[in-house]
Amino acid sequence: MDKVTRLASENRVVIFSKSSCCLCYAVKILFQELKANPEVHEIDQEPEGREMEKALMKLGCSAPVPAVFIGGNLVGSTNEVMSLHLSGQLAQLLKSPQPIS
Repeated sequence: MDKVTRLASENRVVIFSKSSCCLCYAVKILFQELKANPEVHEIDQEPEGREMEKALMKLGCSAPVPAVFIGGNLVGSTNEVMSLHLSGQLAQLLKSPQPIS
C-alpha cells in the first residue's frame, strides 16, 4: 500500500493501468488529449503488481485498473473519470493548482 500511495503522490496525474486493458488505454488517451501528461504505472509489468492491485482495491477503487489519482487523491476508475469529463469537471480539476480533497 505504501508504494501505491507514494507513487500516486509523486506527480499531478497518476494512472495505474494494465498494458492489455482497453479501458485503461481509453483513459490514458483521454488524459493525453487533455494535455495532462499523466505518469502511468503498468502494474502488470511490476514485480509487485499483485500487491499493488490489492492496495488499489483497499484504497477504494471499484475496479483495480484504471485507477486515476489527481493531486495524490483517488479520482476513481473509468466510470468516475468519464462522468467528470462529460460534466466538464475533469478539465477544472486538472487546471486547479490546489490539491484535490
